[in-house]
Amino acid sequence: MQKIKKGDDVVVITGKDKGRRGTVSQVLAGKLIVEGINIAKKHTKGDPNSGTAGGIVEKEMPIDTSNVALWNARAKDGKGGADRVGIKFIGEGENRKKVRFFKSNQEVLDA
Repeated sequence: MQKIKKGDDVVVITGKDKGRRGTVSQVLAGKLIVEGINIAKKHTKGDPNSGTAGGIVEKEMPIDTSNVALWNARAKDGKGGADRVGIKFIGEGENRKKVRFFKSNQEVLDA
């Protein structure tokens, strides 16, 4: 089970976008694409056959998983903040289920 999944709210903890928040739009091997984070300008060549224009396009680039943390809205006296994530099992026998939880307040993410 991955600690960060598509649709999670994350905050960047290091790098040029430190402190910015966004939603994970895609999960790659060890990297994430987060909406509005790690924007790079890519120079693209036009293609008259398909009708695409050339020019400079802003594109979201992957950011390493270690550079982001999950956003916990209830952390730090209700103000919210970055939080670490753990994995534990809930239930017994056939009802046993693997879930993610915030380390600071033990709150389960996906029950």
